[in-house]
Amino acid sequence: MIKKTLPLLALSLLAAAAHAEVRLAAVFGEHMVLQRERPIHLWGWATPGQTLAITLAGTQANVKVPASGRWEAGLPAMKAGGPHRLTVAGDQRVELKDVLIGDVWLLGGQSNMEFPLSASDTGAQEVVSPQNAQLRQLRVPLRASLQPEADIAPAPWVVAEAGKVGDFSAIGYHFARQMQQVQGVPIGLVNTAWGGSHLETWARRETALADPDLAGAVRALPSDQVAFTRARRQEIEGLLTRWQPGMPWQGVDSSRWAEAGDIEAGWPKLQAPGVWEGQGLPGLDGVVWMRKRIELGAAQAGGAATLHLAKVDDCDEVWVNGQRVGGQCGYDQQRRYELPAGVLRAGANWIAVKVTDNGGGGGFHGDAATMRLDTAAGTVALAGSWSARVAEARVPSSPTANDAPTLAYNGLIAPLQGLPIRGVLWYQGESNTGRAAAYAGGFKRLIQDWRAQFGQGDLPFFFVQLASYLPLQNNRPGHGGWAELRDAQAQALALPHTGMAVAIDVGDANDIHPRNKRTVGERLAALALSDMGLRQAPASGPRLVASEVRGNELRLRFTATAGGLRTALAGEALRGFVLAGADQRFVPATARIDGDVVILSSPDVAAPVAARYGWVDNPSESNLVGADGLPASPLRSDRWPLDTQGKRYPD
Repeated sequence: MIKKTLPLLALSLLAAAAHAEVRLAAVFGEHMVLQRERPIHLWGWATPGQTLAITLAGTQANVKVPASGRWEAGLPAMKAGGPHRLTVAGDQRVELKDVLIGDVWLLGGQSNMEFPLSASDTGAQEVVSPQNAQLRQLRVPLRASLQPEADIAPAPWVVAEAGKVGDFSAIGYHFARQMQQVQGVPIGLVNTAWGGSHLETWARRETALADPDLAGAVRALPSDQVAFTRARRQEIEGLLTRWQPGMPWQGVDSSRWAEAGDIEAGWPKLQAPGVWEGQGLPGLDGVVWMRKRIELGAAQAGGAATLHLAKVDDCDEVWVNGQRVGGQCGYDQQRRYELPAGVLRAGANWIAVKVTDNGGGGGFHGDAATMRLDTAAGTVALAGSWSARVAEARVPSSPTANDAPTLAYNGLIAPLQGLPIRGVLWYQGESNTGRAAAYAGGFKRLIQDWRAQFGQGDLPFFFVQLASYLPLQNNRPGHGGWAELRDAQAQALALPHTGMAVAIDVGDANDIHPRNKRTVGERLAALALSDMGLRQAPASGPRLVASEVRGNELRLRFTATAGGLRTALAGEALRGFVLAGADQRFVPATARIDGDVVILSSPDVAAPVAARYGWVDNPSESNLVGADGLPASPLRSDRWPLDTQGKRYPD
C-alpha cells in the first residue's frame, strides 16, 4: 500500500503546485522600462483567493486574487531611475531584475516602422557602436486574433548593447537616442509594427462596427479558428477557380514547368514587375510559376549573359531553357543571375521562375528597368506580360493582419490596454493608398480610440508622412493615391498633441523601404520634444496657413518657417508647384519666394483658383524648406473631389 500511495501523494502535491500559479502579464519582464511620473499599473494571473504582495523600489501593494484569477495592482508614480527589482509574492514568488523607470513609447504601423536597424543605411556602424544600456525594446510577437487577446505572446525585453541592437526598430532606435540626449532618462520601445498591415486591422471592434465601411466585414468574421480555416479555404477555392479555370492547385505535378517549350497554353497573365495581390490574386500565399518566352538573334545568344529579375517577394528559383541558373530568398534583394555561354540559343528561349510567397506581397516588384537580359549584343527587356499559374495555395490555419479589420488590434494592442505609456510613434499608410480619401476619417478615429483605450485623452501621437516612392516618370501633376494619402495623414494634425514628420526628401523611387531611418527618427524626436516644451524651434517644417489670388498670381502664406522659406539647395529653382483654374486642370507653375510667401503663376492659367505642392506619388523633386532645412509637406489649397473619393474598404 505504501509503495502505491506515495506516487499518488507526489502527484497530488505536483498538481497543487501547478495550480498555485503566480505570473505577470507577458509585457512585464526583466530589463523592462515602466512609465515614469504616472501611477504604475501591473496585472497578471494567479490562483484565486491568495493574497499577493507586490513590491518595487521601496513601495508595496497588496491585492487579493479574485475568482477570475486575473489580478491588478497599482503602485505610486515614480521618478526616472533604476535598476530596481519587482517582486510578486503569494503562493509562489516572481522576481524581475533590472527594471528601469523612464518613458515608454508604443511603436505601431507597418514595415517602415518595423524595419530593423541592421538593414538601415547606417546600421552596420550603429550596431557595433557603444550603446546606452538604458534603451530597451520589447518586440511584441506578431499575432492576428479573431477575439481580443488577454495577453501578448511571450517575448523578452532586450537591452541596447553593441552587437545586439540590430533587430531594434531603426526609427525607434534613432528616436530614442535623440530623446535620451536631451532628457537623459531610460526609454523603452514596445514595438508592435506589422509589415504590410492596413489601417483597418488596427481598429478596435466597437470602433469598426460604428464605421459603415467596416461593419459588414467585422460581423462576417468567423467565430473561431476552425471556422476561419474553413471559410478561408472556400475563399481560395473560389478565387483560383476564377483565376485559372480547369487548372488544379493542389497536388500538382510541376516537374516539367521549368522546361524549354510552349507548355503554358491557357495560363493566365501577370504584369511584371508588380505583385500579384493587385492583379487578381488578393491575399494569396504559396507558389506561383511564371514563364516568359523571348526571341534572340544569333549574336545575342552566342555568349554569356546576365539575367536581371528586379526583386522577388519572397523566394525564387530560376531556369533558362530548362537549366537551373540560380535562386534566393529576400523580398528586398535585387535578382541577378549569370548565364554561361551555351545556355541561350538563337530563336525561342524560355525563362521559368518558381516564386514562393510566405506572406504579404508576392511576385516581381521594383523598377521595370531592372527586369532585363543583358547579352553581348544588347539588352532585351523582360518587363511586361508573363504567363503565370498557381501551383500551391496555402490555406492558413489562423488569420493574418489583413484578413479583416480588428485582427492586429485584437492580437497586439488589446493585451496592452492599461499599460501607462508616454506616447505612440506611427508609420503606416502605404497599404491604404488605393482608398486614400477614406483614410483621413479612419486615422483620426483610430487616434481618438487608442487614447480612450489607454486611458490617456491627451496621449501624444506622432506619425510619419509617407516618403517618396514610385518612378518619377509615372507622376501625374496634381494627382496620385500616395499624394492623397499624405493629405489624409496631415488632416490628423487637427487633433491636439499630434505631430507629423515629413519624409518626402528621404524616399526611394525604387524601394518602398528607404534606408535613411535616422532622419525620420530624429524628426519624430523633434516633434516629441516640441510637444513637451523642450524644443523652442519649429519641428514640423513649413505649413500652409492661407492662400490668396491677386490678378494672375496665387500667393501661399506659410508658418513655422524658422525664419523664412528657401529651396533645399541654395540657388536652385523652386519646384513642385502646380496651378489650376476653374477647369481643375493642373499645370506646372513658376514659383518664387518672398519671405514666408510663395508666389505662383503660369501663362497657361490666366485666372488661378487653386494650387498644389508636391502633389504626386513621388514628390522627391519638390524642394521647399524652411530656414532650418525641414521640408514643407505636400499640400493643396482647394477642396475639390479626390481621385480616390468613394473608394472604400476592401478596395
